[in-house]
Amino acid sequence: MISRIDLRDRPAGPAGDRVDADLLPRAELDVEAALDKVRPICEDVRHRGDAALVDYAERFDGCRLESVRVPERALAEALAGLDPEVRAALEESVRRARIVHQAQRRQDSTVTVVDGGTVTERWVPVERVGLYVPGGRAVYPSSVVMNVVPAQEAGVGSLAVTSPPQVEFGGLPHPTILAACALLGVDEVYAAGGAQAVAMFAYGTDTCAPAQMVTGPGNIYVAAAKRLLKGRIGIDSEAGPTEIAILADHTADPGHVAADLISQAEHDPVAAAVLVTPSEDLAEAVTTQLRTRVAATRHRERITEALGGRQSGIVLVRDLEQGLAVVDAYAAEHLEVQTEDAATWAARVRNAGAIFVGPWAPVSLGDYCAGSNHVLPTGGCACHSSGLSVQSFLRGIHVVDYTREALAEVTHHVVALSRAEDLPAHGEALVARFEGGASGDPLDTEGPETP
Repeated sequence: MISRIDLRDRPAGPAGDRVDADLLPRAELDVEAALDKVRPICEDVRHRGDAALVDYAERFDGCRLESVRVPERALAEALAGLDPEVRAALEESVRRARIVHQAQRRQDSTVTVVDGGTVTERWVPVERVGLYVPGGRAVYPSSVVMNVVPAQEAGVGSLAVTSPPQVEFGGLPHPTILAACALLGVDEVYAAGGAQAVAMFAYGTDTCAPAQMVTGPGNIYVAAAKRLLKGRIGIDSEAGPTEIAILADHTADPGHVAADLISQAEHDPVAAAVLVTPSEDLAEAVTTQLRTRVAATRHRERITEALGGRQSGIVLVRDLEQGLAVVDAYAAEHLEVQTEDAATWAARVRNAGAIFVGPWAPVSLGDYCAGSNHVLPTGGCACHSSGLSVQSFLRGIHVVDYTREALAEVTHHVVALSRAEDLPAHGEALVARFEGGASGDPLDTEGPETP
């Protein structure tokens, strides 16, 4: 059901237990190849706008739309019809997410560099964002929460949500998605999915104003469209199929480990589930638990395919030190640490989208109600990228404010550096401010005399 990779006999090199990431389980997702498919779609949306979106909804989703924009009454009806238990759970998810994301707000800061010279860093939110919520095999109202809350807490003035149209709901996105939007006060929602939805936000249409940024997870075509249009729009990341890695030792409960691997394999046949352990006994016990638990779960076919794919596996390591090197090389979207003294080991991890410490913090908690954000980097991108947060929607702007005297003090340094770079006009721009000025002005660009 799940393959094994044995790294126990690999010798440590000059850099210690550093691991070649190519040795580890990883899905084969060729975003570059997908670019050729999404490029004509994006260009079509650019030129035909809503008409192209309607055609693609019929082609890809089997829905002939009257309008791409979801009527506000449909949002209100979805919220009114929402199961009270689900509504209560969403409200709690929102409450906890707000607690965490409110704490991420940045304050403007001013630094006095010299007397009369300050640099202020202002944090300014993006004006308008498009938030993508996947549809298809599963329904993701939680992704509405994870996209909308940080954007709202950042102070984004205009935000819109898009999610693929569903045949069974008359071409609207799933009603639970619509209800989550209404619950959060989002009244601009579109029935569009895939690359065409990203292009809608990038270029704008008669119905939808263009956005400066697009965030949210999606399939390979959404990721490819983000890559193609990055530069015209800002993006969070090219988030692909979900991943879970678990660093565990002999103290871990094999039932917990197996259940957590299954929980993420449930998303998609190409979802990744990886266990890294120095305990062969745990590996055996988890394999046994997987057989039993997968057979009893609802989406067993999808899960079996995910666990049996090349992107999943059990990695045997000599010890937790080597295990730490493995999980850092893998850079998982979600990393659980189920070891003795788990907090200490978790604190040493450098590369992960989110880290879940100990037996009582499973990834599923983070998916819904931990307060953390579940829109996270995948495919090894956690070694250089972060998950979605308030900062994702903020731009830092430096505001430079110098007096005449403060500028005079530093002019000779600017002149020296501009000459060193063969850009003399840079220095001349400062000198020009003091030409014909009062005594003491820095016309002597050689700098102050030295005793």
